[in-house]
Amino acid sequence: MEAQAYRARRPKLSPLWQCLDAHFDTFLDIYPEAYEHNYGFLRPVIPEVVEKFMGCGDFAHGFARVRCDQCKHEYLLAFSCKGRWFCPSCHQKKVQLFGALLAETVLAPVPHRHFTFTVPKMLRPYFRFHRGLIKELCRIAHRCLAEFQRTTLGLPDGTTGVVMAIHTFGEYLDFHPHLHALAADGLFVDSGFFHVMPDVSLAPLEELFRARVITFLVKKGLLPPERARMLRGWTHSGFNIHRSQRVPPRNREDMERLAQYIIRNPFSVDKMQPNSSGDSIIYRSGMNPKIQRNFEVFSPCDFIARITQHIPDKSFQLVRYYGWYSNKMRGQRKKRAGEEKEAEDLEEGVEVIDVSEHQPRRIPSKKWRDLIKKVWEADPLICPTCQREMRIASLIDERDVIVKMLKCLGLWQQGVRVDPQQQSGTDPPNGDWVYEPVDQDPFPDYDTEPVLFYANA
Repeated sequence: MEAQAYRARRPKLSPLWQCLDAHFDTFLDIYPEAYEHNYGFLRPVIPEVVEKFMGCGDFAHGFARVRCDQCKHEYLLAFSCKGRWFCPSCHQKKVQLFGALLAETVLAPVPHRHFTFTVPKMLRPYFRFHRGLIKELCRIAHRCLAEFQRTTLGLPDGTTGVVMAIHTFGEYLDFHPHLHALAADGLFVDSGFFHVMPDVSLAPLEELFRARVITFLVKKGLLPPERARMLRGWTHSGFNIHRSQRVPPRNREDMERLAQYIIRNPFSVDKMQPNSSGDSIIYRSGMNPKIQRNFEVFSPCDFIARITQHIPDKSFQLVRYYGWYSNKMRGQRKKRAGEEKEAEDLEEGVEVIDVSEHQPRRIPSKKWRDLIKKVWEADPLICPTCQREMRIASLIDERDVIVKMLKCLGLWQQGVRVDPQQQSGTDPPNGDWVYEPVDQDPFPDYDTEPVLFYANA
């Protein structure tokens, strides 16, 4: 299919932007009294990330000029905030890059499964107020999975292959720390062979995970011993491990889809529905059997409190690599050749895959143009007038130049349609300007809107 001319979003039309613009200052003012008890002290990263998001796609923060040398058509590309785990537009770009990275470079051509590790509601506040514990939860989950696989396969020296992502959000944005793991369904050995796991029950793994987490919290002095005994005695403790169907080797499409899923943004703008008066927000999701409805109603400040609690602290990594997929082992494999092993030495009855000669394909980082073309089938560098190739003519980031150009073009007050005949400056070059608020490395938002443009026919 031929790529169409790209028409980007207008960020200030987003219900998320409008909610934050109208209510974030109020949220900050009432936070100590209204939210500190439930959410803890206001983390400095929250106002910093929100402030950057409010300038995402705003011409006042700088832009690029994109020009067609053939017909002289031009438009502007606004810079982005490049935020992670908050800005839906910028994070979606990272989702696409991560999916391609895992499917093409990291994951070996062996079967994989998607695991989900959850803890009971009673324990979640410990991780809310001590966020560093979540990375320890990752280590516990990986050690439990490794021990389970080694015991099942009888390979005490076998190596797992796990990519684990931390989620702190539930379906309706409540604080629900849990782990998503994209794991090789078996163990690697030093000789380069992969031993596939048989289809066995996860009950031992779930019991091991429960015991290790409870013991860890008791040792940290957070979980009282009497509550620990109660949790150990419950038949249905709230600890749960879910395992997906096995994904066959070299199924790149499913691998990429799962990789994108495990690092999805905590919330979706598509699910937001502010009411006409702006005093409440309906957030829609799947049917919740406990509350018997598929939506939740928030006040604007309550909604802001819910979404901002999932902003990670600076330098806190929400994706972690273990075993065969760790940076250390991937580097070691580049330095040594795999050792050969005779087939008769392999354990009888276990499926074994030879991955000793597998060389991950090294892929270049996709640029914003490639990502837009892939998802929206629209090319931001195809001229909408003559369908020729366009180029980035210049980057404008000096304040005085930004103000002068935007005033000349009638865009100093972004989002207001301007009649070119009423401008104090000259008409748009060649009578045809298109203004598209994206970024220096742009990726469109979920709420793609028609572009603001005008043209002299």
